[in-house]
Amino acid sequence: MAPEARLDLDRSSRIGLPEAVYCRSKTASQCLDIVRSMLADGNDAVIATRATEDQQLALAELGPAAHAGSTMTWRPRSPTGVSAAVVAAGTSDLAVAEECRLTLEAMGHGVESIVDVGVAGLQRLLDVLPSIRSADVIVAVAGMEGALPTVLGGLVAQPLIAVPTSVGYGTAFEGQTALASMMTSCAPGISVVGIDNGYGAACAAHRILGALGGRGR
Repeated sequence: MAPEARLDLDRSSRIGLPEAVYCRSKTASQCLDIVRSMLADGNDAVIATRATEDQQLALAELGPAAHAGSTMTWRPRSPTGVSAAVVAAGTSDLAVAEECRLTLEAMGHGVESIVDVGVAGLQRLLDVLPSIRSADVIVAVAGMEGALPTVLGGLVAQPLIAVPTSVGYGTAFEGQTALASMMTSCAPGISVVGIDNGYGAACAAHRILGALGGRGR
């Protein structure tokens, strides 16, 4: 294994979440060594996020993996019986939404992915509202002015996690506007994670789903 890495294989027993490999700024060889060691020495789900094409090509040597965008996972947990809806305002938000979806699936949760239902065409959101309401927790992913979580916050009773993305024109400021909007939402009870942090939103959702009875391993 890469000598620069110290694996935390007991993390799941402490906090219910496995250690994930953040691939950005690592070499492909380092990523390969770390993930290989986690697959050999542990027994939990293995998650690699923000992997480049070169890193993904190297990691493909380790056998079949679930793969979406820059996220790869191996050895998913057993199904937990609880579910999440990952709702993306636009197709441009899909990369962040997919990072969230794949992480939740690796931890054993059923996920319904709903894309391109932003508030510019509100009827699209209303059309899928029954599906969103059927989930145990909801993750809303949006750039621009970040209005989607506020709208959902007035329509659903489930725990709601908002993810601002760095998508938008003019004064979107690489997600800063969406972040500020979500942080100052007038819909009560919304939790907000950092810009483009689909992985962090999935971890927050997993903690909530665990409290609802879907603890997995």
